[in-house]
Amino acid sequence: MKAQRLFSYVRRATDDYNMINDGDKIAVGISGGKDSLTLLYALNGLKRFYPKKFDVVAITVDLDFGIQDFSKIEKYCNDMDIEYYVVKTEIANVVFNERQESNPCSLCAKMRKGALNDFAKSIGCNKIAYAHHKDDMIETMFLSLIYEGRFHCFSPVTYLDKMELTVIRPLMYVPEADVIGFTKKYELPVAKSKCPVDGHTKREYVKNIVKQLNKENPGCKERFFRAVLNKGFD
Repeated sequence: MKAQRLFSYVRRATDDYNMINDGDKIAVGISGGKDSLTLLYALNGLKRFYPKKFDVVAITVDLDFGIQDFSKIEKYCNDMDIEYYVVKTEIANVVFNERQESNPCSLCAKMRKGALNDFAKSIGCNKIAYAHHKDDMIETMFLSLIYEGRFHCFSPVTYLDKMELTVIRPLMYVPEADVIGFTKKYELPVAKSKCPVDGHTKREYVKNIVKQLNKENPGCKERFFRAVLNKGFD
């Protein structure tokens, strides 16, 4: 996928759901993975021609799993003239050692989002951009169906009352395959997570189910996505 196609996807999402307004200061949560790095590139590119003026900063919540090198990400941000912050935490120790969680992803995500929100608020951001793409939305719908018994997906735009922050998801129209292609084409500096459960989660299980269903029923993934959009968001 070329940059112009990425910008087109993101422009469509921001316009369809009014994600960006004049004067916004948007924090992009950078995990070090392909999705968040692609989102940062996209928003930085969108800034150059979008009619509404906004600023972008990048924030990494360091979970303290160990050897995750953020130096290349720092250079990536510097090259784009984007402020980059690393927020140190002890989330890994709390989740895996102190609490010994049987479902570590849930607590980890909650603590990570809390740290990101607090820091973003402290530096004057009014919005946070998450890097959920099209496949994430489909998989979230399946996770909800299988484990909660309801048809549900996160909203493209969510206002957090307590924090007075708005969460936006500008990659919602971008297929994961295009994110992978973009990451390789533009040689984005992925810093892979050292999380011990990475690749062994319920989401990974559902991802494989959707992949198999689409293989056996070509085009059904696109129909799943349309079903999510048609149902609307809570």
